Amino acid sequence: MLAARLHGPRDVRVEEVPVPDKGEVLVRVTATGICGSDLHTYLDGRIGDTRLEAPLILGHEFAGVRLDTGERVAIDPAQPCHKCDLCERGHPNLCRRLHFCGLFPDDGSLAEFIRVPASTCFPVPDSIDDASAALLEPLGVALHATDLAKIKQGDRVAVLGAGPIGLLLMQTAKLAGAGEVYAADPHAWRLKLAGKFGATSLPAEVDICFEAAWGAEAIEHAMEITRPGGRVVLVGIPSEDQCAFRHSLARRKGLTVAFSRRMKHTYPRAIRLVESGQVDLKCLVSHRFPLAKTAEAFALNAAYRDNVVKIIVEH
Repeated sequence: MLAARLHGPRDVRVEEVPVPDKGEVLVRVTATGICGSDLHTYLDGRIGDTRLEAPLILGHEFAGVRLDTGERVAIDPAQPCHKCDLCERGHPNLCRRLHFCGLFPDDGSLAEFIRVPASTCFPVPDSIDDASAALLEPLGVALHATDLAKIKQGDRVAVLGAGPIGLLLMQTAKLAGAGEVYAADPHAWRLKLAGKFGATSLPAEVDICFEAAWGAEAIEHAMEITRPGGRVVLVGIPSEDQCAFRHSLARRKGLTVAFSRRMKHTYPRAIRLVESGQVDLKCLVSHRFPLAKTAEAFALNAAYRDNVVKIIVEH
């Protein structure tokens, strides 16, 4: 089968590899979204403290067709053990032995076929196209972060970073009861898209702030605009694997800071929201590439050229 493998920073090669023969269910992949976390590994050969030590098939936002049943499915890329203390306490996203598609050493979905546990496959209705089915994964991330924010009716909510996750947070925050939603992003085309969801420029103070901008100075900015007693949810992953902010700023405001780790138990909810039209995923897709041109897709995304928002690799 064809697969796009990362051999090192910025070195994506589409090549022939064997069809995987280990795992419960063989899935023919139909669509994969390129995520900001994929870009970390693409640019740096690592994400956090997980380093690329051999060629790896990237990709974890994906949909496909189960070959055993013929069902169209969205796939949760997280594969928890279901046996550790955290899994048993209802936190599979914090599993101590978690495997994750596209995170070294586990190959991902930028290939013609992938094997996954049957429990990670969620049937999708015909009303949800393949690209949108793949984007149920980032929607799940946004839903989990929104749950952590504990939004109350009428809260003023800011989102720093209007990439795909940020744009989804604007939608899920509204559904959770936010009265006003505000956005900040260095790219004008993303702010224009944020305006579709009612987001306006940042005010002096908000009740809740999501950081979805790869960390760095955005973390302290989030704390600066959040009111005393408010809540900051960190969703972005910083390239340098460090975050820094003024201790006095967060302490004197008595801020609650939550770190968002992927998602848990969100796929059925995400499917219902998209099927009912309450969340728009199609508007996020700005570019489509065939699997054979995955290297070009990553290069464009990493350079933030051509008004890129979300790239879908179609298989």
